[in-house]
Amino acid sequence: MKIGIMGGTFDPIHIGHLILGENAYLQFGLSRVIFMPSGNPPHKRHREGQATDDQRVSMVYRAIASNPHFELSLEEMHEDGYSYTYRTLERLREHFPENEYYFIIGADSLFDFDGWREPQRITDACTLIVATRNHTSNEKLDAEIDRIRRKYNARIEKLDTENIDVSSHELRSWIEEGKTVKYYVPDPVIDYINEFHIYRHAADREDSADGNRI
Repeated sequence: MKIGIMGGTFDPIHIGHLILGENAYLQFGLSRVIFMPSGNPPHKRHREGQATDDQRVSMVYRAIASNPHFELSLEEMHEDGYSYTYRTLERLREHFPENEYYFIIGADSLFDFDGWREPQRITDACTLIVATRNHTSNEKLDAEIDRIRRKYNARIEKLDTENIDVSSHELRSWIEEGKTVKYYVPDPVIDYINEFHIYRHAADREDSADGNRI
C-alpha cells in the first residue's frame, strides 16, 4: 500500500493539516494518510503554553474521525528520548516492508532539511511530498527540490494544493487572547479546547478546574 504520513506536534491540529493530507491522498493515490503526533520532537523541546500529549492525541482523533482514509498513529508517542523521523520510517519499513511511505512536509521544512537528523536515511526510507507556501516562489522551491534530489538521490514530489497560511503557534495566540478560531480548526477540536480550556491563561485554567467556564 501507499501510505502517507503527516507528522507534527498538532498543537493544535488545524484545517491546513487536513487539507494537505486530503490533497496528498487524492493527488498521489494513497491508500491512507496517517496522522502521527510527535511525542518529543527535538526541534520543539520547550513549547510554551502547549497542550499535553494526551490532549494533542485527542484533538487529532476528533479532527480526523469523520474521514475513512485518515488514521491516527501513536508511533512517536513515547516518553523516552526524542522522536526522529528517520527512526520512525525505518521502523515502519522493517515491520511493513510491503508498504511505500510518503512523508508529507511543508516547503519551510524542505529548506531546513539539511539540518534534520540523518536526512539521507529519511530519503532512503520514503518519498517526500512537499507542499508549497504562499511566501515561497515556485522557482525557489523547484530549485531547492532539485538540490535535495541531487544531494541525497531523493524521491521528491510537489503537492499541487492551495496553501492555508496559518500556524498552530498563531492559533494558540488567538485562543489565549479570546479570539475565534472557527473555520481554522475543526468544530470538534474547538469544542474540546473549550471544554478543557487548553491554551488559556493559567488563571482561566484554575477557574475551569473549579467548574467555571468562559
